[in-house]
Amino acid sequence: MMSRKDFIEKQFVFVFLNEGEHLSFKNDNIVIKDKENRIKHQSSCYLLFALFIAGHCNLTSGLLQRAKKFGFSIVLLTYSLKVYGIFSSGAEGNVLLRKRQYEYDQADIGANLISNKIINQSSILRKIRGKSDDIKKAVSLLDSYVDKVLNPKLSIAEIMGIEGSASRLYFSALFRNYNWKHRLPRTKPDMINALLDIGYSILFNIINALLEVYGFDTYTGVLHRQFFQRKSLTCDLVEPFRCLIDDALIKALNLGQCKESDFSICQNRYFLFGKNSTPYIRIFLESILARKNEIFVYIQSYYRAFMKGKSGSEFPIFLF
Repeated sequence: MMSRKDFIEKQFVFVFLNEGEHLSFKNDNIVIKDKENRIKHQSSCYLLFALFIAGHCNLTSGLLQRAKKFGFSIVLLTYSLKVYGIFSSGAEGNVLLRKRQYEYDQADIGANLISNKIINQSSILRKIRGKSDDIKKAVSLLDSYVDKVLNPKLSIAEIMGIEGSASRLYFSALFRNYNWKHRLPRTKPDMINALLDIGYSILFNIINALLEVYGFDTYTGVLHRQFFQRKSLTCDLVEPFRCLIDDALIKALNLGQCKESDFSICQNRYFLFGKNSTPYIRIFLESILARKNEIFVYIQSYYRAFMKGKSGSEFPIFLF
């Protein structure tokens, strides 16, 4: 399995393919060429951890063979950044791990994940300068939820209920100056919801790739329980790290880096297409990559704790 030292050197490459551009290979490098066959980008396969490709492309057997050989995942996206395909290079055959996953039926790990998430939400609100009484009240309530969610008598449904209450309180406080209404990921009724979806999607696929390094069945969760074609475990392990996207977005909003003119609106839904999304992807990737070593250690520690059958309180914590 991949070590921390190996992961430090790994790269995440996000590529937009314009008309006529294509992928090719040269000396174990992935090369992107324009329609005049000039090299636009080149990355060593040895250093790749995940390759995100937005736009139309032809996947060759050579690309898939190299992904398998060098251990990098390929994530395919539309021009509007909707993921439509993932080719994973994760470990296979970790039978004991999956047996433990399928037999696990407690709520303690899920409670730990949500407690961690709420701690980080509270930390982000604490950073706000000149906090109003409403912000101070929100922080106090979030702090109370941290202990409440760890009550061992709570069911998964009750834990998720507390998580929902905490998130509504948190988003209302965080985006109070930006006409925030609701978190509506499917309908994307405004710029902030659309940007959160983009950031969370990038984060999701990075966490998913890390989980698959260890051979987890990412469809079997500890909090989000099994649902058809939903990677429930990835949904679970994303929770403590959502703060990285939230913090990056509120900074970008406060600095005036987010412009509604960059978005297309179709049936009251906000979308980013092609090159308009490049600066936003950079904002989110920089936030994630600044903490990538901690993310790797967290997933590694989670795997070790799960294999040893530890209780939820003994699982790792990611502190924003």
